[in-house]
Amino acid sequence: MSSSRSDLPAGVVTVPDYEPLARAVMTENAWAYISGGGADELTMRWNREAFDRIRLAGRVLADLSAAHTRITLLGHELDYPILLAPTAYQRLVHPDGELATVEAASAMKAITVVSTEASVSLEDLAARATGPLWFQLYVQHDRGFTRELVNRAKGAGYRALVVTVDAPINGVRDRERRAGFHLPAGVERANLRGLPPIDEPVPSMLDSPLFGGSIRQAATWRDIEWLISIAEMPVLLKGILNPDDARMAMKVGAAGVVVSNHGGRTLDTWPASIDALPAVAEAVDGRGVVLMDGGIRRGTDVLKALALGANAVLIGRPYVYGLAVAGAMGVAHVLHLLRAELEVAMALTGCATVADIDRRALYPSAGS
Repeated sequence: MSSSRSDLPAGVVTVPDYEPLARAVMTENAWAYISGGGADELTMRWNREAFDRIRLAGRVLADLSAAHTRITLLGHELDYPILLAPTAYQRLVHPDGELATVEAASAMKAITVVSTEASVSLEDLAARATGPLWFQLYVQHDRGFTRELVNRAKGAGYRALVVTVDAPINGVRDRERRAGFHLPAGVERANLRGLPPIDEPVPSMLDSPLFGGSIRQAATWRDIEWLISIAEMPVLLKGILNPDDARMAMKVGAAGVVVSNHGGRTLDTWPASIDALPAVAEAVDGRGVVLMDGGIRRGTDVLKALALGANAVLIGRPYVYGLAVAGAMGVAHVLHLLRAELEVAMALTGCATVADIDRRALYPSAGS
C-alpha cells in the first residue's frame, strides 16, 4: 500500500475508535447513508447488543504451540476468517473508494466482496487486486443485464457470486430521507451504466405505493436456480435469517449462505444476525458454507460467530470507517485489529485453531 503506518491516526487501538473519527470527516449526506439503518434502527442496534449478551468460557493450559487462524473457504486458503462485505458507493467517504479497499484487502490477504453498486467498476477493481475477489449481485429488473453482470464478473476473474436476496426493495430508511440523501457529483453506480430504466408510472396517493410496480419484477427462487446454472462459480445467498430459506438454498444448489439482516437497513425488528445464526447453521448442516455479518466490532465477536456455526464472518461499516479516516491503511488496520483480537480470544478460550472453536467456547446461559 502507498500509505505508511505513520498515516494511522493517533490513539486508535480498537475498531470502534474509528467511528467518531469517521463521523468527523464524512459529510452529513455520506454519514446518513453509511451509518443509518431501517426505520427506528432497532435491528441495527440489536446486531451489536446481541453480541454483548454472549459470554465466553475461559480455558487454561491449552497447548498453543502450533496455534493459527487459517481456514479453507470455497477453495481459498485464508490466513484468518474475516472477509470484507459488499458496501456501496465507497467514494462517498474517500476519493479512492473501493480501489483503496481492494488494495488493503489484497495486502492483508483477505477476500473483498465487491458490491454491484460500487462506485468503481468491477473490472477496474480486478485490475487493482492481487488477492481474491467475489462479486455481490443484485438481480436487476432487466435479466439480460443481470446475465451481463455475471459474465463480466466471470471474465474479470471473480471467484464467487454472492446474491443479495433480502432487499428486493430498499428498506424504510428514515435517517437517509431526513438528510435528503443523494449521490454527489463524481459518485455513481459504476457497474450499472447502461441499465435500462424501469418503465412504470409515478403512483398517485391513491395507488399502491409498492405492490403495483417494480416489486413484480423482484427475484424468486427460479431466478436463483437460473443464476446457479450460468454462474460457473460458487453462488452464495446473502440475507438468510430463516432456516427454511437456508434449506431451500441448499436444495437449489447454492454453495452457501450469508446470515445477514443487511446491517439493519431493510426491515426493522428483524432479529440480530448472531441470534439467527445457530438455526440457519443447523439447517445447512454442513452441506454448504455459512457466513455471517452484522454487528461485529471485536475479535471476540468473530469467535462467538464461529462458535455458533459460522465458517467465517464479514465486516461492513467498520472498514468503511477505516477507509474514511485513513484510506487503504485504515482498512488494513481494521483487519489487523480484528485478527489480533481474535487470536487473543482464541488463546484465552483454549482454542488453538479455528476448527477447535465450538459452543464449548461459550459460557452456558442460565437455564441451558
